[in-house]
Amino acid sequence: MPSRRSLAIALLLCLLFSSVAQGRSRRRKSSNAGGFSYYLLVLSYAPDFCDQPQGNKDPRECGAGRHLGFVVHGLWPQDEQSRGPEFCTPASPVSQAIVQATLRYIPTESLIQHEWAAHGTCSGLNAADYFTALGKARDSVSLPPDLSQPGQKLELSPAQVESKFAAANPRFPQTAFRTSCYRNGELEEVRVCLNKDLSARACGPSAGACAATSVTLLPIH
Repeated sequence: MPSRRSLAIALLLCLLFSSVAQGRSRRRKSSNAGGFSYYLLVLSYAPDFCDQPQGNKDPRECGAGRHLGFVVHGLWPQDEQSRGPEFCTPASPVSQAIVQATLRYIPTESLIQHEWAAHGTCSGLNAADYFTALGKARDSVSLPPDLSQPGQKLELSPAQVESKFAAANPRFPQTAFRTSCYRNGELEEVRVCLNKDLSARACGPSAGACAATSVTLLPIH
Protein backbone atom coordinates (compact mmCIF):
# COMPACT_ATOMS: atom_id res chain seq x y z
CA MET A 1 0.00 0.00 0.00
CA PRO A 2 1.49 3.40 -0.95
CA SER A 3 2.78 5.50 1.93
CA ARG A 4 1.41 8.94 2.71
CA ARG A 5 4.69 10.42 1.47
CA SER A 6 4.35 8.62 -1.89
CA LEU A 7 0.78 9.81 -2.27
CA ALA A 8 1.78 13.39 -1.44
CA ILE A 9 4.58 13.32 -4.04
CA ALA A 10 2.22 11.90 -6.66
CA LEU A 11 -0.36 14.61 -5.92
CA LEU A 12 2.31 17.32 -6.13
CA LEU A 13 3.48 16.02 -9.53
CA CYS A 14 -0.09 15.96 -10.83
CA LEU A 15 -0.62 19.56 -9.75
CA LEU A 16 2.68 20.60 -11.35
CA PHE A 17 1.90 18.98 -14.70
CA SER A 18 -1.60 20.46 -14.63
CA SER A 19 -0.18 23.93 -14.02
CA VAL A 20 2.32 23.59 -16.88
CA ALA A 21 -0.39 22.36 -19.25
CA GLN A 22 -2.67 25.25 -18.31
CA GLY A 23 0.18 27.72 -18.79
CA ARG A 24 0.89 26.36 -22.26
CA SER A 25 -2.81 26.50 -23.10
CA ARG A 26 -3.09 30.12 -21.97
CA ARG A 27 0.01 31.03 -23.97
CA ARG A 28 -1.39 29.55 -27.16
CA LYS A 29 -4.78 31.17 -26.63
CA SER A 30 -3.18 34.57 -26.02
CA SER A 31 -1.13 34.29 -29.22
CA ASN A 32 -3.06 35.44 -32.26
CA ALA A 33 -1.57 34.35 -35.56
CA GLY A 34 -1.79 37.25 -37.98
CA GLY A 35 -2.94 39.63 -35.25
CA PHE A 36 0.01 42.00 -35.14
CA SER A 37 0.82 45.57 -36.20
CA TYR A 38 4.01 45.39 -38.25
CA TYR A 39 7.18 43.42 -38.93
CA LEU A 40 10.70 43.83 -37.63
CA LEU A 41 13.33 42.62 -40.07
CA VAL A 42 16.16 41.85 -37.65
CA LEU A 43 19.70 41.98 -39.02
CA SER A 44 22.29 40.50 -36.67
CA TYR A 45 25.92 41.58 -36.97
CA ALA A 46 27.77 38.25 -37.05
CA PRO A 47 31.28 39.31 -35.87
CA ASP A 48 29.88 40.86 -32.70
CA PHE A 49 27.51 37.95 -32.06
CA CYS A 50 30.37 35.50 -32.47
CA ASP A 51 32.47 37.50 -29.99
CA GLN A 52 29.95 37.11 -27.17
CA PRO A 53 30.77 34.56 -24.44
CA GLN A 54 27.27 33.08 -24.48
CA GLY A 55 25.10 31.60 -27.23
CA ASN A 56 25.42 28.82 -29.79
CA LYS A 57 28.34 29.69 -32.06
CA ASP A 58 27.65 27.55 -35.10
CA PRO A 59 30.75 27.36 -37.35
CA ARG A 60 28.56 28.12 -40.36
CA GLU A 61 28.17 31.60 -38.90
CA CYS A 62 31.24 31.96 -36.70
CA GLY A 63 33.77 29.68 -38.36
CA ALA A 64 37.04 31.04 -39.73
CA GLY A 65 36.84 32.30 -43.28
CA ARG A 66 33.06 32.79 -43.35
CA HIS A 67 33.40 36.58 -43.89
CA LEU A 68 29.86 37.23 -42.69
CA GLY A 69 28.69 40.70 -41.68
CA PHE A 70 24.98 41.39 -41.33
CA VAL A 71 22.81 38.28 -41.52
CA VAL A 72 19.08 37.89 -41.05
CA HIS A 73 18.10 36.90 -37.55
CA GLY A 74 14.40 36.88 -38.34
CA LEU A 75 11.22 38.59 -39.50
CA TRP A 76 9.24 39.23 -36.34
CA PRO A 77 5.54 40.10 -36.11
CA GLN A 78 5.38 43.01 -33.73
CA ASP A 79 2.72 44.84 -31.73
CA GLU A 80 2.72 48.62 -31.79
CA GLN A 81 3.45 49.16 -28.11
CA SER A 82 4.93 45.84 -27.07
CA ARG A 83 6.66 42.73 -28.35
CA GLY A 84 4.57 40.70 -30.72
CA PRO A 85 3.18 37.20 -30.20
CA GLU A 86 5.43 34.15 -30.24
CA PHE A 87 4.89 30.42 -30.73
CA CYS A 88 1.32 30.93 -31.93
CA THR A 89 0.63 27.43 -33.25
CA PRO A 90 2.44 24.08 -33.19
CA ALA A 91 5.19 24.20 -35.82
CA SER A 92 6.02 21.38 -38.22
CA PRO A 93 9.68 21.26 -39.31
CA VAL A 94 10.51 23.51 -42.23
CA SER A 95 11.14 21.48 -45.38
CA GLN A 96 14.68 21.04 -46.64
CA ALA A 97 13.79 22.84 -49.88
CA ILE A 98 12.80 25.96 -47.91
CA VAL A 99 15.83 25.60 -45.62
CA GLN A 100 18.24 25.45 -48.55
CA ALA A 101 16.65 28.51 -50.17
CA THR A 102 16.77 30.44 -46.88
CA LEU A 103 20.40 29.70 -45.99
CA ARG A 104 21.45 32.62 -48.18
CA TYR A 105 19.77 34.90 -45.60
CA ILE A 106 19.89 32.97 -42.30
CA PRO A 107 23.22 31.15 -41.88
CA THR A 108 22.12 28.07 -39.91
CA GLU A 109 19.35 25.51 -40.22
CA SER A 110 18.70 25.52 -36.48
CA LEU A 111 17.96 29.25 -36.54
CA ILE A 112 15.66 28.84 -39.54
CA GLN A 113 13.66 26.20 -37.68
CA HIS A 114 13.57 28.34 -34.53
CA GLU A 115 12.44 31.47 -36.34
CA TRP A 116 9.58 29.61 -37.99
CA ALA A 117 8.41 28.14 -34.67
CA ALA A 118 8.82 31.34 -32.65
CA HIS A 119 7.80 34.03 -35.14
CA GLY A 120 6.70 32.59 -38.45
CA THR A 121 3.75 30.77 -36.89
CA CYS A 122 2.43 34.15 -35.75
CA SER A 123 2.54 35.73 -39.22
CA GLY A 124 -0.64 34.11 -40.51
CA LEU A 125 1.40 32.70 -43.42
CA ASN A 126 2.48 29.19 -44.24
CA ALA A 127 6.20 28.38 -44.07
CA ALA A 128 6.85 28.86 -47.79
CA ASP A 129 5.16 32.27 -47.87
CA TYR A 130 6.76 33.38 -44.61
CA PHE A 131 10.30 32.68 -45.79
CA THR A 132 9.53 34.19 -49.19
CA ALA A 133 8.46 37.34 -47.34
CA LEU A 134 11.64 37.19 -45.24
CA GLY A 135 13.80 37.06 -48.36
CA LYS A 136 11.83 39.85 -50.04
CA ALA A 137 12.18 42.02 -46.95
CA ARG A 138 15.94 41.45 -46.77
CA ASP A 139 16.41 42.11 -50.49
CA SER A 140 14.64 45.46 -50.09
CA VAL A 141 17.29 46.76 -47.66
CA SER A 142 20.70 48.01 -48.82
CA LEU A 143 23.63 47.82 -46.42
CA PRO A 144 25.74 50.96 -45.94
CA PRO A 145 28.96 50.31 -47.91
CA ASP A 146 31.26 51.16 -45.00
CA LEU A 147 29.35 48.85 -42.62
CA SER A 148 28.95 45.93 -44.99
CA GLN A 149 32.46 44.44 -44.73
CA PRO A 150 34.55 46.65 -42.43
CA GLY A 151 38.23 45.79 -42.36
CA GLN A 152 38.86 47.49 -39.04
CA LYS A 153 37.00 48.03 -35.79
CA LEU A 154 34.43 50.83 -35.94
CA GLU A 155 33.10 52.96 -33.08
CA LEU A 156 29.82 54.72 -33.84
CA SER A 157 26.87 56.05 -31.94
CA PRO A 158 23.57 54.18 -32.41
CA ALA A 159 22.21 57.27 -34.16
CA GLN A 160 25.12 57.19 -36.63
CA VAL A 161 24.47 53.54 -37.46
CA GLU A 162 20.80 54.30 -38.04
CA SER A 163 21.64 57.37 -40.14
CA LYS A 164 23.97 55.33 -42.33
CA PHE A 165 21.23 52.78 -42.97
CA ALA A 166 18.76 55.57 -43.71
CA ALA A 167 21.21 57.16 -46.18
CA ALA A 168 21.70 53.81 -47.93
CA ASN A 169 17.92 53.42 -48.20
CA PRO A 170 16.57 56.85 -49.19
CA ARG A 171 13.08 55.52 -49.91
CA PHE A 172 12.74 54.43 -46.27
CA PRO A 173 11.66 56.84 -43.52
CA GLN A 174 14.58 58.09 -41.45
CA THR A 175 12.94 56.47 -38.43
CA ALA A 176 12.61 53.00 -40.00
CA PHE A 177 15.86 51.78 -38.39
CA ARG A 178 16.71 50.93 -34.78
CA THR A 179 19.84 49.48 -33.21
CA SER A 180 20.22 47.10 -30.31
CA CYS A 181 23.48 46.42 -28.52
CA TYR A 182 25.11 43.95 -26.16
CA ARG A 183 26.06 44.86 -22.61
CA ASN A 184 29.71 45.07 -23.63
CA GLY A 185 28.86 47.81 -26.13
CA GLU A 186 29.13 45.75 -29.29
CA LEU A 187 26.42 46.08 -31.93
CA GLU A 188 23.85 43.31 -31.66
CA GLU A 189 21.29 44.08 -34.38
CA VAL A 190 19.88 46.62 -36.75
CA ARG A 191 16.09 46.37 -36.83
CA VAL A 192 14.12 47.51 -39.86
CA CYS A 193 10.44 48.35 -39.46
CA LEU A 194 8.09 47.22 -42.22
CA ASN A 195 4.35 47.19 -42.77
CA LYS A 196 2.58 43.88 -43.32
CA ASP A 197 2.95 44.41 -47.08
CA LEU A 198 6.71 44.83 -46.46
CA SER A 199 6.72 48.53 -47.31
CA ALA A 200 8.91 50.65 -45.03
CA ARG A 201 7.43 52.49 -42.07
CA ALA A 202 8.55 54.37 -38.97
CA CYS A 203 9.38 52.17 -36.01
CA GLY A 204 7.02 52.02 -33.07
CA PRO A 205 8.00 52.05 -29.40
CA SER A 206 8.17 48.25 -29.36
CA ALA A 207 11.13 48.18 -31.76
CA GLY A 208 13.49 48.88 -28.87
CA ALA A 209 16.68 50.92 -28.90
CA CYS A 210 20.31 50.77 -27.82
CA ALA A 211 20.88 53.01 -24.80
CA ALA A 212 24.69 53.06 -25.14
CA THR A 213 26.41 56.23 -26.29
CA SER A 214 28.53 54.25 -28.77
CA VAL A 215 28.63 50.78 -30.28
CA THR A 216 31.50 48.72 -31.62
CA LEU A 217 31.49 46.85 -34.92
CA LEU A 218 34.31 44.33 -35.07
CA PRO A 219 36.11 43.87 -38.40
CA ILE A 220 35.29 41.02 -40.76
CA HIS A 221 38.16 38.61 -41.40
